[in-house]
Amino acid sequence: MIALPHDLDLPDRETVLGQAIPFDRARWIPVLPDAAWWPTELDSCPLVGKWPRADRRTVFNIARKADTVEGRRHLLVAALVWGTGTKAQSLHRRAQIFRHSPGTDIAARLDARLEAALDALRKRGTAEAYWALNNKQHIPYLGAAFFTKVLYFAGHESPAGPYRPVILDSVVSRALKDLKAVDVDWLENGWTTDQYRQYLEGVHDLAQRRGVLPDQVEAALFSHGKQLP
Repeated sequence: MIALPHDLDLPDRETVLGQAIPFDRARWIPVLPDAAWWPTELDSCPLVGKWPRADRRTVFNIARKADTVEGRRHLLVAALVWGTGTKAQSLHRRAQIFRHSPGTDIAARLDARLEAALDALRKRGTAEAYWALNNKQHIPYLGAAFFTKVLYFAGHESPAGPYRPVILDSVVSRALKDLKAVDVDWLENGWTTDQYRQYLEGVHDLAQRRGVLPDQVEAALFSHGKQLP
């Protein structure tokens, strides 16, 4: 298990749910299989400066409909939008997920693999869902940093098994290293299922000891990682 410092500065849950990321709808629509993949809830996000901003609460609301094909599509897009921001290069990387290959029905592939992974999440728990998206149900160009976002929004509020899903990305990984919670050879991406399980155990252990939800610990780690040089 990853051992996190007990005195880690944790945000309150309202702060976590309010974490908002800007997005550019006009750039997203052309890269999707069709416009119906766009969750209309994002069109109600408040404009802050030049861009609208989607917060975690909005994506959670979208995720509550993930028991349908359309709902799973909207969850995937909303999680990607929330995690990407407005940089063109970052959006271009996410767009690879929807790129058509000769002889491939990209929508059917995405639908089948999302359904299988979220079924695993619901029936067998977080680690099994991680294994699915990291192995048999892997979606090309959808790495752990983003598929843990999908799992997080799909299952954190209604967990199956002992662990609520939480996000693990390169920023969180840097924080784990800086806090000496993991070995120096811990990767910044491409984590195994066992490593993700260790992360879950550490996050849930601290959350239980502090009387908070696991995503408050994840948000604290992300904040710590963002402040590192």
